[in-house]
Amino acid sequence: MVFLGYHASHEQLPPSRLLAAVQEAERSGFDGAMCSDHFAPWGLAQGESGHAWSWLGAAMATTRFPMGVVSAPGQRYHPAISAQAMATLAEMFPSRFWCALGSGEALNEHVTGDTWPPKPRREERLSEVVDVIRRLHAGERVDHDGLVRVHDARLWSRPADPPRLRAAAASQPTAAAVAAWADGLITVGHDPDEIRAIIAAYRDAGGRGPCAVQVHVSLADSDDEARRIAAEQWRQATAPEELMWDLMQPEDFDRLADPGDARALENGVLISSDEEEMAARLADLVPAGADELYLHGVGQNQDAFLARARDGLLDAVRSRA
Repeated sequence: MVFLGYHASHEQLPPSRLLAAVQEAERSGFDGAMCSDHFAPWGLAQGESGHAWSWLGAAMATTRFPMGVVSAPGQRYHPAISAQAMATLAEMFPSRFWCALGSGEALNEHVTGDTWPPKPRREERLSEVVDVIRRLHAGERVDHDGLVRVHDARLWSRPADPPRLRAAAASQPTAAAVAAWADGLITVGHDPDEIRAIIAAYRDAGGRGPCAVQVHVSLADSDDEARRIAAEQWRQATAPEELMWDLMQPEDFDRLADPGDARALENGVLISSDEEEMAARLADLVPAGADELYLHGVGQNQDAFLARARDGLLDAVRSRA
């Protein structure tokens, strides 16, 4: 049976409300959860961005299911500090925590004042970060002098079982590149052909572990309402894809987005008022290679989304998948 997880979006809710939402997600029948790790929201209408690692301690202490985060150490976070945070969560909550590592977005990383590197250099930096974190989790004393620098670091509080390091990838080339080190993959989207191609690139390159897909969904009482919510809250999905990683402010995304572009919006968000239709489309991602689906209700009213999930959507996906 497919694993159905809940995505907690720090960009859209204050941390206290998001904590209540993830607790309700467990009660509603989700199998686990994941969260974002942002310094800023994508757009002004979202309006929030709590600190993911502070929140994760509270979230995991007040739930029982597994939980993960997508993070980008290397600029905003020093990899030794990220390794320490991961190790602490994994020690407190054995076998429940994972972290997916990516090369990051300027939206979150520019705040250090350091130069935002081009994609190839960010990928090289990520490879160094993974090596540093793995060595620290293994108990080594680590010195490293490269795109990141580490001086004689070691972790004193380590879990018996190090946390799994998944990789975040939004394209086939990236999925193939991370296969050498990742304990699993997470990607995003709802087009079965695109998801199949990304997962196949990862598997064909020797990628191991579970393959997860994060799906942005807007489920409301009418199609028009579902579309309105998506256009308000997830409009950055319509911004030019090639610019997404390099924009630095929510205003930049708002300026370049075109929420009136129905096709672009529907490419970014699965929009429907019909639970059965949405469930069928979500279930189509399982034969495309998804072992886990993480559903992100893009509206700020998470109570309404979680009620729909509890009262029909989750069971409908499971029955089809």
